[in-house]
Amino acid sequence: MKIVVIGGTGLIGAKLVTDLKRRGHAVLAASPNTGVNTITREGLSAALDAAEVVVDVANAPVWEDQAVLDFFETSGRNLLAAEAAAGVRHHVALSIVGSERLPHNGYFRAKVAQENLIKASGIAYTIVRATQFFEFVDGIARSATIGNEIRLSPALIQPMASDDVVAALAEVALAPPVNGTVEVAGPEALPLDELVRRFLRGTGDPRTVVADIRARYFGGLLSDRSLTPGDDARIGTVGFDAWLARERARLAVS
Repeated sequence: MKIVVIGGTGLIGAKLVTDLKRRGHAVLAASPNTGVNTITREGLSAALDAAEVVVDVANAPVWEDQAVLDFFETSGRNLLAAEAAAGVRHHVALSIVGSERLPHNGYFRAKVAQENLIKASGIAYTIVRATQFFEFVDGIARSATIGNEIRLSPALIQPMASDDVVAALAEVALAPPVNGTVEVAGPEALPLDELVRRFLRGTGDPRTVVADIRARYFGGLLSDRSLTPGDDARIGTVGFDAWLARERARLAVS
């Protein structure tokens, strides 16, 4: 069947396009780079023509609170309207575990707004909420760095590999819509400060990590439930240490 991946040239999207093509489906990688823009609607109707499934993994190009909200609301409305006109059978969207539990985080608020648009659209859907990607750990560390010190909450996080996110999205895209939310997470829950400490050790980074229960995570205070999934989450297979070893080997070759 024809599947359109919105954000199909990004970290998750490019891998998902490859995975679905390998399974024998006709897949269109839709992004501004390929002439499909969900903000301006350029190329959107043509891209969705005859599509049965749309998977939205697009990421906002900006981080300022209002700009992020504007992006996801405008993109969501335009995309869902185009899907309704095209007769798309299943809308799949990638979101974030715990979005509603961190209202001080503008990006999380924007993802909740996006989810609400999907639920109200009348199109059959599945929302896939993933925990933080291993690939984002470096950015988390940089966001909390002052001088040579990184202050982070010891609250639990259960991150996952982008490959496991892609596998979950592919499985959902090829299954009937659930008209609800599916959570996916990595195989190990651990304190956020310890996660970053492992990352620094593995990359030879001399910065020091300090556990601080008052440290904010992109504006929000964390508890052990903020960034961890519920009991029914689908669990990935790639652990952090294995992923880090693979990344180090890849970087050494390149």
